[in-house]
Amino acid sequence: MEMNRRTVIAGAAAAGVAATALGGTAQAAQAEGGSQKPVKKLFGKLADGTSVHSWSLANGGTRMKVLSYGGIVQSLEIPDRKGRYANVSLGFATIEDYVAKSPYFGALIGRYGNRIDKGRFTLDGKSHQLSVNDGANSLHGGAQGFDKRVWDVEPFTKGSDVGLYLYYTSVDGEMGYPGTLKAKVTYTLTAHGDWRVDYEATTDKATVVNLTSHVYWNLAGEGSGSVYDHELKIAASRYTPVDSGLIPTGELAAVAGTPFDFRRHKTVGEDIREAHQQLLYGQGFDHNWVLDKGITARPEQIAALKDPFSGRTLRIATTEPGLQFYSGNFLDGTFAGTGGRIYRQGDALCLETQHFPDSPNQPDFPSTVLRPGQVYRSTTVHSFN
Repeated sequence: MEMNRRTVIAGAAAAGVAATALGGTAQAAQAEGGSQKPVKKLFGKLADGTSVHSWSLANGGTRMKVLSYGGIVQSLEIPDRKGRYANVSLGFATIEDYVAKSPYFGALIGRYGNRIDKGRFTLDGKSHQLSVNDGANSLHGGAQGFDKRVWDVEPFTKGSDVGLYLYYTSVDGEMGYPGTLKAKVTYTLTAHGDWRVDYEATTDKATVVNLTSHVYWNLAGEGSGSVYDHELKIAASRYTPVDSGLIPTGELAAVAGTPFDFRRHKTVGEDIREAHQQLLYGQGFDHNWVLDKGITARPEQIAALKDPFSGRTLRIATTEPGLQFYSGNFLDGTFAGTGGRIYRQGDALCLETQHFPDSPNQPDFPSTVLRPGQVYRSTTVHSFN
């Protein structure tokens, strides 16, 4: 039986996130939290002459810049406990750097977040070969995924919220995926300073889809060094072990007694050097956690991240059944970011809400199939202290 989010999620969830077992509610708007209507500027041009624009917006104490290229969050600024702002998202200062070497900094990911084994899957008896760009596998939609496309962007103000609508149409056969997929992603900054992401998509042929956001977080500030002292909590009792190619084996393994147990707050670095085969495969954490809540109609809090020194806290709520926690293992010191400092291993982490990697080849995982007449919907909310 297909356990399909398309049949579960009913419309957009109400703004803000209710308190759950992870604790807390959306914070009140900060003193500097007046809304700023999105401001558009030219960011650069691609080699073919296509213009790339940046959009600056602010609300509830949160400030962000978004690029039309890849829907990239170029920067996201929040205050510390003393009200001092820092950019907590890794990125680049130029479009040339994003095109040449970005490891998905801040990008929208599609058609399929994470890996598909050997870039192949079978749907309704027909085999499909995808773009292979990660050894033998397809990663994040292939060599020219949604992160490398220029999106159409439309700003909006709605009540006390400000935001952007982002649109992209992926034609039938693009990167090997069947069907023309029309995607719409809404970035909203609320009066509480929450950053909300609503994903929608439709198709004219049966396909698979798994959209997510690939922000690299460092709550101490971009370029400030390792996040191994950040405290992380994930509401998940199981995770999906992987093989040496980082493809899930199909097992849903218990986190209890392993380095993967984040059911209570612990530092990212506490167990990252343990001699555990899964950590050796990923050179750290690069795994999908099976969220205890499963698929939900409204976002529920599933993770909390805190930098104890600045006091900045990120809470994540989602409708999705999985969370890919990646501890920045492949940041290799070969490039510098927006602040002019070099990024090295462990200088940021990603918390990607999603369906599971390689689901098209794993019949026991929640389905990622989208069919004509259905609407793909997914929501994730990021709340900051």
